[in-house]
Order: sequence, then C-alpha cells, then structure tokens
Amino acid sequence: MSSASPPTEPGRRPSGLRWNSWNLLLLLPLLMLVTPWFNIDHPRLGGIPFFYWYQLVFVLVGVGSVWIVHTMTRNTSGGDTSKADRLSVDQLDEGEAK
Repeated sequence: MSSASPPTEPGRRPSGLRWNSWNLLLLLPLLMLVTPWFNIDHPRLGGIPFFYWYQLVFVLVGVGSVWIVHTMTRNTSGGDTSKADRLSVDQLDEGEAK
C-alpha cells in the first residue's frame, strides 16, 4: 500500500484536521473524568446525590461545548468556501448501468 496522499487541485489545501482555537473548548468536558472532584454525596438536588447530578450537568456541558465549537468552526474550511463540494451529473455513479 502506498502512503501517498490523493492529488488535490492546484491552490487548494488537502482536507483533514485543521487547528482552531475554538477546539480548546472541547477539553472542558474532560474535567468530568477527574472523579475525586465529585465523588461525594452532598449536596443533594431533589434527593439525588451530587455524584449523579454532577454527571448529568456535564452531559449538558459536553453537548454545549461540541455545539459551540461546531457552530464557530463549520465555515472555516481553509480553502475556497464559495464552491459547494458536489459532484456534477457526469461524475455520479450509475452502478452497472453504464
């Protein structure tokens, strides 16, 4: 197998991972993995121990973080964003009907 990357159009950057400072917000949900911070019983919220409702709050924090990062970075392709990435009719695969 060859490890060469597929050819790209001149002047267009290859797609792949791109760095954006908004991606640092995705580290916030990882704080939930530090179990000693929340491995306690009190305070209770509606009779639910802190251990459980803290995890539920962090589910919302994680979803919110991913939504914010997606919203802020979805239009930063690094290349020409005016063209849609679509196939022309001639490039569509018609299966074995050709």
